[in-house]
Amino acid sequence: MKINTDPEKIEEVLTRGVEKIFPNKEELEKVLLSGKKIRLYNGIDPTGKLHVGHMAVLRKLRQFQDLGHEVIVLIGDFTAMIGDPTDKSATRKALTREQVLENAKNYKKQIGKILDLKKSNVKFLQNEKWTNKLRPTDLLEIASHFTVARLLERDMFQKRIKEGKDVLLHEFLYPVFQAYDSVIMDVDLEIGGNDQTFNMMRGRDLMRKIKGKEKFVMALKLLTDSTGKKMGKTEGNMVNLDESPDQMFGKIMSWSDEIIPAGFELLTNLSFSGTNPREAKAQLAKEIIKTCYNSKAAELAEKEFNQVFKEGGLPSDIPEIIIKEGATDILDLLVETKITSSKSEAKRLIEQGGVKIDNEIQNDWRKVVDVKKSQIIQAGKRKFAKIG
Repeated sequence: MKINTDPEKIEEVLTRGVEKIFPNKEELEKVLLSGKKIRLYNGIDPTGKLHVGHMAVLRKLRQFQDLGHEVIVLIGDFTAMIGDPTDKSATRKALTREQVLENAKNYKKQIGKILDLKKSNVKFLQNEKWTNKLRPTDLLEIASHFTVARLLERDMFQKRIKEGKDVLLHEFLYPVFQAYDSVIMDVDLEIGGNDQTFNMMRGRDLMRKIKGKEKFVMALKLLTDSTGKKMGKTEGNMVNLDESPDQMFGKIMSWSDEIIPAGFELLTNLSFSGTNPREAKAQLAKEIIKTCYNSKAAELAEKEFNQVFKEGGLPSDIPEIIIKEGATDILDLLVETKITSSKSEAKRLIEQGGVKIDNEIQNDWRKVVDVKKSQIIQAGKRKFAKIG
């Protein structure tokens, strides 16, 4: 596949959504302009669902793919069982291999919404294939290239130590195993969010020490909310790539205004115009849905959203729940209809005035409801259930 050396396209690749390039942008730019084909990768630990945070990195991989370079998506089926300690104030819960494989089951299909899997310059690898072959002597050899002081530089480790919390040895080794991935795949560039800079740089160190090769590192800006927190599974404000268009649209419309410029930069090819925040969110939501589904799905999602939120109507696809008619405790009703996951959540929603039955606000969490067929239960602005 011919390498594209268009200076404008290369400038776009090296700047849009990019926070920093190591050792520097100029060196990587020189390589890309030379027409040399490079091998680059991003690692994804299957600890849960893919979301728009992953989408931002995958879009950057797609830019390199379109220039003709070799792209590797590394499924971290070994490292996921360790658990990346990045940003974690406590040790992650260990995952079994079965859980990891279940999480990764639909990754390729979802990633195919962004990367062109029909082209030969993209491939998927799994780090369990080589990491589990390491003998104790191999691990000692790899570990001999790292110092305890360097690994202890991680800010979350420093914070835990100050707070008297444990740093477990397997967490300490996480960046060592990630660094080894770079060596085995012999990559020229690693791409990831800026929260992965420490891990990616350890791979740069190990490449230099073992292979005498300079590996570039590209740290991308993160999609953060108005408080500066990374949007992700932990924070509960993330849009998953396998969600329905309606769910995607509703969640993006609930994002704070501050996140929208970064959303345009990281998740679309459009420029943020600074227009009305609501209109900008709708445009951003449609662009994301177009990528994950198609234009028609994006238009229908917007129409559905407007019908419910602007016109005060009901969604066209309210899930129907079959439950027994008759007198039922309201907290039980909300849990049984899957409007809430627990009675405590149901009680909190009622106290906040966020629950309606047939459009009537419920304010007594001790109430006994006369359940009837076709009743509409609503929690907040986006959750509905119909009694079947």
